[in-house]
Amino acid sequence: MTASSWLSILAICVLGAISPGPSLAAVMKSTVHGSRTHGLVTSISHALGIGIYAFLVAAGIGLVITETPWLFKFITYAGSAYLAWMGYKAITASSPLINDQRQLQQLSLKQAAMDGFLVSFLNPKIAIFFLALFSQFVTPDSTIMTQILMASIATLCDGVWYCMIASVAGHEKVLPALRKRATLINRLCGILLILVALRILVM
Repeated sequence: MTASSWLSILAICVLGAISPGPSLAAVMKSTVHGSRTHGLVTSISHALGIGIYAFLVAAGIGLVITETPWLFKFITYAGSAYLAWMGYKAITASSPLINDQRQLQQLSLKQAAMDGFLVSFLNPKIAIFFLALFSQFVTPDSTIMTQILMASIATLCDGVWYCMIASVAGHEKVLPALRKRATLINRLCGILLILVALRILVM
């Protein structure tokens, strides 16, 4: 592929990563209820889910997912249910106390990683996004290295962006202010997650 093609892929992946949605809500939730480390773990695991989707689509397997109605519906319903569950948990969560380290660390790193990965992996709309993007560049003679590079660009754009979000939100001068408003943040994130879950179902 030409340099302009790679730059186009990079630009679109960046725009897709910075678009607000359930991914941002998941990263913020992990950071506020855990720490900067929790937010970074969520960000990295989310990027891993993005990378898997990107590679599958680039390799042509994503087409199978979108053209198999029952599989697409199953992933859609599973993803919507998980987002709605996360939204409910966020809305009903208690506000963490700044001086109660046990309560602040109640979110395990394993759960933070699982939240980030499933938010991306259980969203079949991501497959459609990459199908629309990569269909302009993938050809029958595309090599495995080309496919890996395309998936790597998507993974890095997503991971770098959300790691930046987690790093800023988890800063020692920023995080206490966020925790003081944890109840409001939880409810906003929870409402956003539930709305996205409903939107996925009706689309």
